[in-house]
Amino acid sequence: MKSELLYKQPKTLLNKGTGFLSGYSHSLNPYTGCAFACSYCYVRGMPVSIFRGQEWGSWVDVKLNAAELLKKELRKAKGPVTIFMSSSTDPYQPAEYKEQVTRSLLEAMAEEPPDFLLVQTRSPLVTRDIDLLLRLGSRVRVSMTVETDLEAIRKHFSPMAPPIQARLKALKLLKEAGVPTQAAVAPLLPSSEAFADKLAPLVDRVCIDDYFMGDGSGGKRTKRLGLETLYAQLGAEEWNEPSAYETVYRQFREVFAEEQLFISQAGFEP
Repeated sequence: MKSELLYKQPKTLLNKGTGFLSGYSHSLNPYTGCAFACSYCYVRGMPVSIFRGQEWGSWVDVKLNAAELLKKELRKAKGPVTIFMSSSTDPYQPAEYKEQVTRSLLEAMAEEPPDFLLVQTRSPLVTRDIDLLLRLGSRVRVSMTVETDLEAIRKHFSPMAPPIQARLKALKLLKEAGVPTQAAVAPLLPSSEAFADKLAPLVDRVCIDDYFMGDGSGGKRTKRLGLETLYAQLGAEEWNEPSAYETVYRQFREVFAEEQLFISQAGFEP
C-alpha cells in the first residue's frame, strides 16, 4: 500500500500528556497517520482515523514548518518539559526519509532541550539521527518496538513495518554510539523462547506491554479491531490472553535482571 502524502500547517504541535502518557507534560507527533498500518494499532479506532473515511495507512499528513512552531512552543512551555514522540504515529515512517520533519524537530530540541524526550519508533531510520540524539545526551531515550523475534509473525501482523532483523541492527548501532535505548516488546506478539537472548547483547532495558495493559481500555479498544482472526489463523489464540505476558516476562527474567525489566506504562515513563 502506498500512502498519499498531504501537507498541513498545524496550529500546535505539543499536546498535553494524558491517560497512559500522564507522566509526560506533552506528546509530540511529527505526522498524522502512519504508513506502517499495523493491524493492532489502537489509532485505527480513534476519531482521527474513523472520521477520515480512508483506510488506515493509505494517507499521511506531513506537518509543515514544524521546527519553527516547536521552538516557539518550547520557549513558552513551563517546566519540567517531558515529551513523548510519538503517541499516534511513527516519527520514522517512510515519509521521513524525504520530508525530514522528525529530524527538524530534533534539531529544534537540540537547541532548546526539553528535560526529557522519549522517541518511540519501530524504524531503523532513527539511526540516521544519532548525531542529534547524542547532542541531547541523557535527556533522550530511544524506545525501539520489537514486538516479536519471529519475522513470520511480524509479516502476519504488520507487513508494512520494518523487518525485525533491521530493528535489532538499529539497536546495536544505537548502543555502540552511546544513545540511551530500550527494546519495547509492545504489543507482545507470539515469539520464541530465544527472544530474550537475542535482545540481551543489544539493550540494558526492556519494556513488555500488551493490548490489555497498554491500549488504555483494558483491551476493549483493541478488541474492536478484530485481531482474534489473525491469532486464530496462526492457531495462537493463547497469545491473545491477558496472562500471555507473564510467560514472556519469566523467560526474560532468566536473562535480564529485575531492575532491567519494566511492565507496560512504567517502561515508558520519563
